[in-house]
This record gives sequence, structure tokens and C-alpha cells, in this order.
Amino acid sequence: MPETETPHDPDGYPVASIQSVLAALSDPVRLEMVRRLDAAGAAQPCSLLYDEVSKSTASHHFKILREAGVLERSKIGGQVHQRLRRAEVDALYPGLLDSVTAALG
Repeated sequence: MPETETPHDPDGYPVASIQSVLAALSDPVRLEMVRRLDAAGAAQPCSLLYDEVSKSTASHHFKILREAGVLERSKIGGQVHQRLRRAEVDALYPGLLDSVTAALG
């Protein structure tokens, strides 16, 4: 692994209860972030995951998704990236992310 990449979220949140995951996914901004990450299929720079909110608001949404165990962050080349923890969420809640992202279009 390149020296400039941190492999995992330093906070290391486990995937939360179904209630917490659904609560984290209940906001339209967070849903769009998850949809974009799912479509990309790989970690993405934070700035590519939101359009219509400020950086501080986006940071708040990322934090909620990380605390629910849906996202993980890493630094690649000095830039913060987010990754959808699809395998981990699917292991506990099979089909949940597929259902959520399919409903978004």
C-alpha cells in the first residue's frame, strides 16, 4: 500500500444497529452521498460527493454516516476520501444498500 494512503477510518466505527443505519440514511443529502459512492464503486474525494451544501454541512453528514458504520474515510495523497462500506453493511443487512440506491433512480 502506498505510503500516502491510510487504509481505514481512524475512528473505526462498527456498522450500527438497523435503526441507526436507517436514521443515517433518512436524509436526502446523505442518501445522495451514498448513491454517488455506490455508483463510483471506490473511495472518492469528499468534494465529489456533494453539491448543494457547504463544506461544514457535508462534514456533518459524513460524520453521521461514519458513526452509523456506512462510510469509512481515508487519506490518499493528502486528500480525504470516503468509501462506502458495502460489504460490511451487506453482511449485517443484506439488500439494504441495494434497495436504498435502487429507490434513488
